[in-house]
Amino acid sequence: MDKRTRSILAVAGGAAVALAAGQAVRSARAYDLKGKVVLVTGGSRGLGYVLCRELARRGALVAACARDGEELKAAERKLAAEGVTLFTVSCDVKHESEVNDLIEIVTQRFGRIDVLVNNAGVIEVSPEEDLTLDDYREAIDTHFWGPLYGMQAVLPQMKARGEGRIVNISSVGGKIPVPHLAPYSASKFALVGLSGSLRAELMEDGVVVTTVCPGLMRTGSPDNAIFKGQNAKEYAWFSIGDSLPGLTISAETAANQIIDALRHGKAEAVLSLPAQIGAKLYGLSPNFLSIALRIAGAVLPEPGGIGTARAKGSESHSPLAPSPITALTQEAAAANNENVAAAQ
Repeated sequence: MDKRTRSILAVAGGAAVALAAGQAVRSARAYDLKGKVVLVTGGSRGLGYVLCRELARRGALVAACARDGEELKAAERKLAAEGVTLFTVSCDVKHESEVNDLIEIVTQRFGRIDVLVNNAGVIEVSPEEDLTLDDYREAIDTHFWGPLYGMQAVLPQMKARGEGRIVNISSVGGKIPVPHLAPYSASKFALVGLSGSLRAELMEDGVVVTTVCPGLMRTGSPDNAIFKGQNAKEYAWFSIGDSLPGLTISAETAANQIIDALRHGKAEAVLSLPAQIGAKLYGLSPNFLSIALRIAGAVLPEPGGIGTARAKGSESHSPLAPSPITALTQEAAAANNENVAAAQ
């Protein structure tokens, strides 16, 4: 290595250290949520519902959107009983015009949006043979285009102020490709890439983007997920997996860790130890983990059943689920406003 090359590397290394040090100093000054306006997409149930409650408890002014107006009203009532005020707007994040209207309505109500949390999500569980292109489109529209629409709509005001925070809720399924969750996993991988790229570009504008990749969480979501193929069997493994202590974390634990990542401006937060181990293993040896996933996938249900038709989890019950094995998920569903949608 010649002298000129060593000099270039030294300068580059010094610049990297300086940037990292600057980021560490900024992160050390935790972002104060008191009085901040926070918009949470998909805030009517599950993780989004819990995030709204925990953000409000930290003094934030919280707005939430969801597709279902009845879910939103139920969330408002339930949180009001706990002393939490929630401003709600019906919005389907798959549609750019609705997202633009959402940002405008919330901005008019509060005067600004300080924090955008892109949390809205859909889950489709199915073997590949029973998936259709529409399943992939729905996942991509929700997990990629929805967050992008929101970010593009809110960024002008954040850049004008020279400050803003964006949290994109991806998944460990955006770090590890998961069998029978191909649309979900593909769309969450896309969100991880988008979120990381925009973080690098927006830092100079004072906007901090954080990517969150939760592992298995007890949010109570299985009854509202979509199942295809042998839907009852798909529902059973999915809901049992969502209930196992040690492999899963509660929605409250996840929400608190997400808020910590937001306040400290972390680049990325992978939630739960199993998710962290899995993500690192896949990064180090994708071949090894792919073999393990193939073995796991071999015990999942074969195609058949209702085929490409769609059934909600609430329509896919069996003696295995709900059952005492899935008690933790059922408790979470009752606590996190999941039963409203499942009953419809």
